[in-house]
Amino acid sequence: MNTEKTTDLPRPTKYIFVTGGVVSSLGKGITASSLGLLLKKRGLSIKSLKLDPYLNVDPGTMNPYQHGEVYVLDDGSETDLDLGHYERYLDQSMTRDNNVTTGQIYHTVISRERRGDYLGATVQVIPHITEEIKNCIKRLERDEAHVDVVIVEIGGTVGDIESLPFLEAIRQIGLEANPADTLYVHVTLVPYIAAAGEMKTKPTQHSVKALLSIGIQPDVLVCRTEKRLPDDIKKKIGLFCNVPSSAVISAVDVETIYEVPLYFHDQKFDDQICERMGLPAAEAQIDDWREFVGNLKNYTHRVKIAICGKYVGLKDAYKSIIEAFAHAAAANDARVDLIWVSSEDIKRNGAEKFLKDTDGLLIPGGFGERGVEGKIDAIKYVRENNIPFLGICLGMQCAVIEFARSVAGIEDAHSFEFYRDLKHPVIHLMADQQNVADLGGTMRLGAYPAKLSKDSLAFAAYKTQLISERHRHRYEFNNSYREQLENAGLKLTGVSPDDSLVEIVEVEDHPWFVGVQYHPELKSRPTRPHPLFRDYVAAAVKCSIERKSGANAVPENADDVESAINS
Repeated sequence: MNTEKTTDLPRPTKYIFVTGGVVSSLGKGITASSLGLLLKKRGLSIKSLKLDPYLNVDPGTMNPYQHGEVYVLDDGSETDLDLGHYERYLDQSMTRDNNVTTGQIYHTVISRERRGDYLGATVQVIPHITEEIKNCIKRLERDEAHVDVVIVEIGGTVGDIESLPFLEAIRQIGLEANPADTLYVHVTLVPYIAAAGEMKTKPTQHSVKALLSIGIQPDVLVCRTEKRLPDDIKKKIGLFCNVPSSAVISAVDVETIYEVPLYFHDQKFDDQICERMGLPAAEAQIDDWREFVGNLKNYTHRVKIAICGKYVGLKDAYKSIIEAFAHAAAANDARVDLIWVSSEDIKRNGAEKFLKDTDGLLIPGGFGERGVEGKIDAIKYVRENNIPFLGICLGMQCAVIEFARSVAGIEDAHSFEFYRDLKHPVIHLMADQQNVADLGGTMRLGAYPAKLSKDSLAFAAYKTQLISERHRHRYEFNNSYREQLENAGLKLTGVSPDDSLVEIVEVEDHPWFVGVQYHPELKSRPTRPHPLFRDYVAAAVKCSIERKSGANAVPENADDVESAINS
């Protein structure tokens, strides 16, 4: 008689690997995030991981034109912008464990070799590099709480030399695990050739062939297309790529990226995943997401907000700001049309030319002297013309410089970041940054608390006195000028708990003028817009209504407004 006790063992963690082929920027990050959202909405616990194939330890010192924005986490990690997608779709905070680069992997392995940890063995890509990659993937399931699914996105495209160690590592994980515990999703391109009037499947076939040569058979193909794939094309792709036609998912170009999860759900993408991997999951509860998308696409008001920066040629440099505006717009029954303005153009041609018909101005963060004077001119224009303003990081510092010059009478006020020999450095280097030599990962990074003045726009937005926000800066408001600037009318409405760092400035007798040292855009979520962005867009809506009522009234109908704006 068998007297052994039986115990209910936890389900093994499942792994979904998302790869890409043909070209970059097909939407692997959106695919991974959308799938994570759908599985979470079915009651499953989800973790996300981005594996980046570049040799930089992190993107912190990389030019935004090459990499897009640097997304900063609560723990101070500087990460890939796809982690912003993960946080926004999953509505959960990531950590440094959720982003791994080739630079980090090699740094760890070489450090171990230098210490003698490998006992004199010849250190090679296989097994040492691949084992470290697998270790980074597996550590997400070693948390105290059980994780149902880990979704791993591999940066780059199949065929890239630098991605090969990551692909080899995920191949090994699939080989070592139970077949039901791993699943490979390949994002690829099915172009439509207008001259021929045909969709072409060869790019997808060759991409899958490259993946097969590495030893990975994709289970699901997510095909980026201009139009939904007809059944005959899906069957053809399935036949030549060795997947069921039901596992060929259309990823069409949509009006907003937040539609993608709904589009996947309508194709039963999440149903297939749960069935193939044996995941006990309820129906996806996505009514709140549908409502959010509906609010995005159906609106009463339409406002124009200028973003004045020096990276406006690459919108991904301000990705989180763009998304924060979308969240805030949906909460305000509005649409925000972003007007991208180079700060250098403003300096050359004047602010009025670009800003006179706008309902708001945002100055984002940035580094370096180029374009700063144009930002200062733009801030002066909106301050004097009662146009709502939000300054973020460097944008807040530029607002302080402008106010010091124009209102407080400190004509040569500037930032110590740009000029060392200054009589009035109203922005100065932080004390703990004085002797920093290495640029990577040494700024004031991550979440820090601040306390708010109750009589402020900030408190009206947050509705609490103590907040926590993410930072990324080396320079700060110079406390030597506090009294002088406050006496001139600059309100310091947010400070660090020890009162040593100015976090928020506001201007009296202005409809809405706020500058913050931190990056509020990083904590905005689709169904929980950031309070400052929400109230800022509300102020822009009010400004728009007043501006239009003061001139020839512009109809609120979306098509009519589009015509009026373009004219």
